[in-house]
Amino acid sequence: MPDVNSNVSTIDLLSHLDGVPVMGSVEVRYGPVGFLGDVIHLPVSTDITTRDVLFQGGNAKLRANTGTGVILYRALEDPIQFADVGAGFRAWGFSMDLNLNAGLLPAKSLSRSGGWTDPLLGGRYHRELGNGFGLTAYGDVGGFGVGAHVDWQVIGTGDYAPNPWLNLHLGYRSLNFNYQASGGRDLGFDVHMRGPILAGTFRF
Repeated sequence: MPDVNSNVSTIDLLSHLDGVPVMGSVEVRYGPVGFLGDVIHLPVSTDITTRDVLFQGGNAKLRANTGTGVILYRALEDPIQFADVGAGFRAWGFSMDLNLNAGLLPAKSLSRSGGWTDPLLGGRYHRELGNGFGLTAYGDVGGFGVGAHVDWQVIGTGDYAPNPWLNLHLGYRSLNFNYQASGGRDLGFDVHMRGPILAGTFRF
């Protein structure tokens, strides 16, 4: 089966949303040990153009979901910086619905879904710059052939805390994986999701 390459800009992606996308994270900490969780839900769709003979056009829908959970240990902490190291997992799930409208041939519908879970090793570093400003870098790497061949992520943000319960983040995120189906099936993904992020952290 041939490879299919596709590059979609942020504007193009927004124009093909088929629901409400979700990206969020939560962190729970007790002493030097913490748990960091992160989810992404991305529903998109696009119309299919045909020659309007066998089929009168159609529609394709894709829903991508991923959830990350990492247990972090605070290996370094002082008044101006901290560093965490940890291990966890990232689960991936994809579902696809393809519908072709009737032409000379009757209407056709096809649905497929799949998923896997990757082990991860991760780390995070934060440094205070003063006056509420700071910098944070996070990275993880995993897969190791258990699920994906390789699964990695990097996030870099500039942070600003206007008060003790709110922290604002502006930065860049890149989430990537390379997956090849087992059992000799000619199916694989090489996906790079990246772009700017604007986020807020609320402390309780």
